[in-house]
Amino acid sequence: MDKELPQGAGETFRNSHPPSIPADGRHRYTLRIYYEDTDAGGIVYHANYLRYAERARTEALRAMGIPHADMVGQFNVMFVVRRIEVDYQRPARLDESLTVVTESVAVGGASLVLRQDVRGTMGSCAALTVRLACVRPGDNKPGRIPPRWRATLNAMRDASSTAKSCDHDEG
Repeated sequence: MDKELPQGAGETFRNSHPPSIPADGRHRYTLRIYYEDTDAGGIVYHANYLRYAERARTEALRAMGIPHADMVGQFNVMFVVRRIEVDYQRPARLDESLTVVTESVAVGGASLVLRQDVRGTMGSCAALTVRLACVRPGDNKPGRIPPRWRATLNAMRDASSTAKSCDHDEG
């Protein structure tokens, strides 16, 4: 069951379903590997994992009712990648279905840390840690994450932490 959003979060949304945070705090975005994603050997080119992670982050924000376009339009701030670490674990291959799992790890006044795991049928292909900075588009100076975004991202982080401690308690 999905969690209710914080007060004021997701008042408007652009997609066809109401915004929500998955009960386990982890958003899932599924994609398929096409020929254009691979090298001559049918293995996903390493830089494409960054593209998949970007799409998944964008869809996670949209699904929670806090899309990038609204941040820019309403508050004149946006997220930019400040640092990204990628641990390549196994190659993804042509025609494989992948799921990018995104979770919030830390939320600051003007920064955000996400963990993203690109998973295929044989397990994790790549694990990413992404630090995002909130900046003003005109001058790229730091800007505060709007309260609704911060509250929603914190709720996602808290749901993920709760789900992990429950998983740990059962194991």
